[in-house]
Amino acid sequence: MMVGGDGSLAAVPADPPSRLTRRLGTGDAVVVGLGAMVGAGVFAAIGPAAATAGWWLLVGLVLAAGVATANALSSAQLAAVHPESGGTYVYGRERLGEGWGFVAGWAFVVGKAASCAAMAWTFGAYVWPAGARWVGAAAVVVLAAVNLLGVARTLTATKVLLVPVFVALAAAVAGGVAGGLVGPASHGGVGAVSLREVLGSSGLLFFAFAGYARVATLGEEVRDPARTIPRAVPVALGVTFAVYAVVAVVALASVGPEVLAASAAPLVDVVRHGLPGLEPVVVVGAAVASLGVLLSLLVGVSRTTFAMADRRDLPLALAHVSERSGVPDRAEVAVAAVVVVVVLLVDLRGAIGASSFAVLVYYAIANASALRLRPDERRWPRWIPAAGLGGCVVVAVSLPLRSVLAGVALLEVGALVHFALRRLTRRHPDP
Repeated sequence: MMVGGDGSLAAVPADPPSRLTRRLGTGDAVVVGLGAMVGAGVFAAIGPAAATAGWWLLVGLVLAAGVATANALSSAQLAAVHPESGGTYVYGRERLGEGWGFVAGWAFVVGKAASCAAMAWTFGAYVWPAGARWVGAAAVVVLAAVNLLGVARTLTATKVLLVPVFVALAAAVAGGVAGGLVGPASHGGVGAVSLREVLGSSGLLFFAFAGYARVATLGEEVRDPARTIPRAVPVALGVTFAVYAVVAVVALASVGPEVLAASAAPLVDVVRHGLPGLEPVVVVGAAVASLGVLLSLLVGVSRTTFAMADRRDLPLALAHVSERSGVPDRAEVAVAAVVVVVVLLVDLRGAIGASSFAVLVYYAIANASALRLRPDERRWPRWIPAAGLGGCVVVAVSLPLRSVLAGVALLEVGALVHFALRRLTRRHPDP
């Protein structure tokens, strides 16, 4: 049974039919969410956010967490009603129409594919800076192979990768505390910033949270999804916010926003402030964090690709499911191949801004879909998805104009793909 928005009870099947194997319980789903969120973002995002808003990045962090929470709750209640692979691609189709569903799916695929490439490159930069792209590409191949073995092994790998990440974050916090914590007055004061700068820091920090929907994209591999997903997503998000808040406060109070803004590895500077002997622990943690996020991203993008292919919005061949492992093997291989090409050939600096815009479009559609839920389907008040939709729009328009234009261009490419596939399907229907 599930509780409707009016307090009534509605029957929900424990395990709806699925083409994939349902293996994940609540604890497993929380781990997947943590693996997607507590990763490279916390090691990398604090520096740019400090450069944008200084001490006010703490306000940006709260705003980012607020938008992420609204988005997460919308995604969770939608996933409980539609426990299928594909996330907002499915929700948009069911609640807003096929066109909106395709826009959401395409935005997710192109935005997160660029994020996969960024994480792969980050890993390579820590491990072997001179050959960062080749090391990153190799990491994509290895992790895709892990995913092909099945979601159970992916979950095990995620658990293993989370351990050194949390150890590294603990080392950074310990180093900052050991070196001494002081207030803003000792670091040049709080300073005055514009609302746009605070929103800009919120936009940067938002993407450190953006993995919370990874649980929803695994809807067909979760046991009792109507209960599991709404429980797992808020828990994973709450733990992530607590970790980020502690790290951000200690980082600011130990070395100040100017040092963070000027550093390519801000948490290394934080641990160096008080316990320099722990610096290698943070470096290793950052590299492992990149792997953890990359592993989770590859899973999410491949499942959305699988769902889109199954509905003929991408080539049908990508909808194949391995009989041995129960995973969408062709979608996994195709996504990995695209990411490898991007890692090796594309300058990612411009692509990341466009992907940020695409991801915000994806979550805006998720919130709009949640607004269409019936009272007996809703678990939380209707104002939550309304706030999430508004937050996504505000953060999106605060991005640089080039990022917005590039994001729109990517979505237009997707529209052309959609149109071409629909025409081909009409000309050559299934026998």
